[in-house]
Amino acid sequence: MVVTADHIRDKLLQELEAVHVEVEDTSPNRCAASFKVLVVSNQFEGKSLLQRHRMVNSCLGEELKEIHAFEQKTVTPGQWEKQKSQ
Repeated sequence: MVVTADHIRDKLLQELEAVHVEVEDTSPNRCAASFKVLVVSNQFEGKSLLQRHRMVNSCLGEELKEIHAFEQKTVTPGQWEKQKSQ
């Protein structure tokens, strides 16, 4: 399986019903070995940071087997709006 930023974005949008997803390939030469993601979803409401990260990890279980480094930021729409206005 070749993991791409678009594939990760589409899967998170669909499975976590995310309202916004940003995916950046941070690996040298953009070789899809390292990714940084921002996921904004209503499903994160009332969940701890660990629970949110587990939701993302579960969603991308097969993809994470192919990725060497994965950084994620998970926020609710309210938290995201607050961060954007700062």
